[in-house]
Amino acid sequence: MSKARIFPRPLNAMQSGKAHAGEWMLQYQPSDRQTHDPMTGWPGSADTNRQLRLSFESREAAIAFAESKALDFQVEDAPVHRLKIQAYSDNFR
Repeated sequence: MSKARIFPRPLNAMQSGKAHAGEWMLQYQPSDRQTHDPMTGWPGSADTNRQLRLSFESREAAIAFAESKALDFQVEDAPVHRLKIQAYSDNFR
């Protein structure tokens, strides 16, 4: 049985926009160790599920997909963002 992680899509740290803010992602947990290729030295694995990241419109849609595929899943809630309200003049106190 595959394991999956359901989490809210993180916002891009380089931009202040709210695009894709309500999306939820489903990512499979690695089921196989990575090994180094002796010729190139690159890490690799036979597990192709680690390359998949599925996006969903809502949390319920992601959970419904995981249940329909009989996945063992874990849901991570979105972190609470707290704004620190500060005036520009507070820098000079």
